[in-house]
Amino acid sequence: MVEEFSSDDIKKKIDVILKEPEIRFCGLIDPDGELVAGGFDSSIVPMLNDKQRRQMYQELAHRVANRQGFDADLGRVKYSASRRENAVMLSFPFGKYIVLVMANPGINIDRFAWEILNKLGRQWSEYDSL
Repeated sequence: MVEEFSSDDIKKKIDVILKEPEIRFCGLIDPDGELVAGGFDSSIVPMLNDKQRRQMYQELAHRVANRQGFDADLGRVKYSASRRENAVMLSFPFGKYIVLVMANPGINIDRFAWEILNKLGRQWSEYDSL
């Protein structure tokens, strides 16, 4: 599992992901639910205020931590997705961190998730067999 990473490297990867036209947000969330790197595409007006976003990051960190209790039996989570009326949210465990991506609602979630995994790099190479 990836625990160490170069902050410059992940910031570059987040910047690349943010250039995709479907992307609204891409960020690295720490185990406490704090945004470590990333943010919104410069043309996007956030749907949630700062307090709501912080709550969302904290709840995401909590859910990801809780899911790890099932890893021994079900295997590790590759990504998790939620399709809402106004946005799609995808989370990708990254060691003790989470890469959170928010996209426009019309995307094909599986295809899009694999594109994001490829942009994130070789840390996820064990998932190529799916």
